[in-house]
Amino acid sequence: MRCPFCGNVDTQVKDSRPAEDHVAIRRRRSCPACGGRFTTYERVQLRDLVVIKTTGKREEFDRDKLERSIRISMQKRPVDPERIDQMISGIVRRLESMGETDIQSKAIGEIVMESLARIDTVAYVRFASVYKNFQAADDFEDFVSELRPPTPTS
Repeated sequence: MRCPFCGNVDTQVKDSRPAEDHVAIRRRRSCPACGGRFTTYERVQLRDLVVIKTTGKREEFDRDKLERSIRISMQKRPVDPERIDQMISGIVRRLESMGETDIQSKAIGEIVMESLARIDTVAYVRFASVYKNFQAADDFEDFVSELRPPTPTS
């Protein structure tokens, strides 16, 4: 593993343990050249996934990009960070076990929205506003009205 501080390729593992979500190994490393310390995470990757965008463009699946978008929608929400990590790992496992290496971005978005809806409604609406490209307040209103149970008429 290359040192992020000085670029030395000969770093040493000082400590290894399971990460909080138990689907990764957390390794503390140090660089003998500069003395820098850093952490790496090692995860099992079942297959290389390719995301097919709505434009037809193909790009390699990026777990970090998925995590960033989910964490943005979960900002300042009362959800345990470990629960978020478990959700992300579950989404990735689900994508990898679909049996296909090429996955439509729409399918990923739907899986994320389904997962967020189960955990936090506000995060679900936040993610949907970007995913569904809301342009006006009416778009929010229409979407939220679909979430509310129908009121009985008297």
